[in-house]
Amino acid sequence: MARTLVAGVDSSTQSSTVVLRQLADGKVVGEARAPHPPTNPPRSEQDPASWWNALMDALKQLQPQLDQIAAISVGGQGHGLVLLGKDNVALRPAKLWNDTEAAPDAARLRKLLPPADWAERTGSVPGPALTVSKLAWTERCFPGLIGRAAHVMLPFDYIIYQLSGNKVTERGGCSGTGYFNPFSNKWDLELAGLATPGIDSNKVPAIVESAQAAGKVTQIPFSELNGVLVGPGTGDNMAAALGLGIEEGDTVMSLGTSGTVYSVTPVGIKDGSGAINGYADATGRFMPMVTTLNAAKVTDCIRRLLGVSIQEFDSLALEPRQANESLILIPYLDGERTPDLPDATGRLLNLRSNSTQAQVARAAVEGVLCGLLEGLDLLAKQGIRLDGRFILTGGAARSKAFRQTLADLIGEPIWIATVAEAAAAGAGVQAAAALFGEPISKIARRWAPDLELAAEPDFEFPREAVRECYRTAVHNHFGKDR
Repeated sequence: MARTLVAGVDSSTQSSTVVLRQLADGKVVGEARAPHPPTNPPRSEQDPASWWNALMDALKQLQPQLDQIAAISVGGQGHGLVLLGKDNVALRPAKLWNDTEAAPDAARLRKLLPPADWAERTGSVPGPALTVSKLAWTERCFPGLIGRAAHVMLPFDYIIYQLSGNKVTERGGCSGTGYFNPFSNKWDLELAGLATPGIDSNKVPAIVESAQAAGKVTQIPFSELNGVLVGPGTGDNMAAALGLGIEEGDTVMSLGTSGTVYSVTPVGIKDGSGAINGYADATGRFMPMVTTLNAAKVTDCIRRLLGVSIQEFDSLALEPRQANESLILIPYLDGERTPDLPDATGRLLNLRSNSTQAQVARAAVEGVLCGLLEGLDLLAKQGIRLDGRFILTGGAARSKAFRQTLADLIGEPIWIATVAEAAAAGAGVQAAAALFGEPISKIARRWAPDLELAAEPDFEFPREAVRECYRTAVHNHFGKDR
């Protein structure tokens, strides 16, 4: 059988998703997924072996097509800390991006080195999410454990290592560690040393180009994949950007468990406030991003409390707005990352005896989006081009309520991509680039999905009033205007 396909893997918090794409034109011809164990902050951890087992379960669903795969790569959840012993077994569960227990450790790191210096050297300032903070937490809670580790990895590094037997990483994914310099594309292990002793170049993966092969599949239960080329992997948002084929000027908002808003730029961003993470992308450019911990989980929670289906919730949130409607939801259900409030909880404000289900549903959607749009304002203040398409992606992008409310809040049309699994599709782009030896951006453009108009704005919507009410509520209850 001719090997005419590439496999892209999205190893996310919730599941492993595999997308098969044709080498000839990038068309998606297969898809499968298997779940990961559920997690809930403040402690959010998973056994790395569960990711590998889920990937094997997903590949098994695609077994009739495995002998057609020529290359495979992975987009994985960012920031997570994987510690492997000399036997390649995890020394403890991986601490994930949305774990907030490292908040005091992040604060200590910011005292050891000023935030502006962290931003200058890494593009980001330590918060609970960054891997460097999780290193500090681990050393505080399990002294000496990191010293016993043979390998210090990110989640996607672990999957690539399991596939190929080679310990490599690339700039996009590791720019979220807090000890990698995305401007020079080199580890800055002096910063890791502020968190814990004993992190040297032997413990971290070697950095390779984003389109460079990591090796070939070596040991895997499916003989059909032995010898298949393995890409180096990247972070899930970096992979999604490849899958969407975004260009400078485009804005992407992703609504999954968390929310992100980002663009791509040729120049790196160094935000000493820590609100913007100045990540690298997987094409040689940069991906300034603002992330919130609470997105689709908020509307899932409110929908559960209201006792309605997904479709019923959407219908409620889209009901006509009433005059003088003032219900506000501050969506910090599991703490928040932007603003940095790891111990916060949500607030439902202005609830009255005549409040309706529709008003509660609408407040939840608006609260999630207003929080992310505060982040978009921060990107704009950095001078980042945001004059292109506004693309909505992630699981909640299927929601008509999110689509229409976003269009109304920004006063612009909203676009969605025809490819449903952008991160897995983007990992397939990286696999093809490694296979063909072509620039990754060239394949991303060639395989870019069509965009569909999802919503157009209602210019009668009181967007400025809604956003100002949200800002005022956040400031009054949390003492911050961001």
